[in-house]
Amino acid sequence: MIRLTVVSMLLLIVANFYLQNLDREVTLRYFFGFQEASTLIYIPVLSAFGIGLLIAMILLFPPWVRGRIELRRKTKALLELEADLEQLRRSMNRVSPHSGSVGARDRFEDVADE
Repeated sequence: MIRLTVVSMLLLIVANFYLQNLDREVTLRYFFGFQEASTLIYIPVLSAFGIGLLIAMILLFPPWVRGRIELRRKTKALLELEADLEQLRRSMNRVSPHSGSVGARDRFEDVADE
């Protein structure tokens, strides 16, 4: 919800800037003044904004991918550990306390009580 609000506000600001500066013109000087071009002011500003977004995405993409890979790896390890835990629980349930000897489950409970 916060993202949606921020994006909506940003779009409103950009639309407001665009509408207020439709007729303003600016002269751009390229290559240390050797070449000039006249254009509407919103074009270079929106271009700079778009280039900034592109650079931010390029810089943030590799850590995001690494995080997703690590999350997938840890999720897989967690599932394997949960399967091992379930297997141990089943093997402890198979031990019969009526066999006359103390079962593994009883020994575990005795140690846990201490």
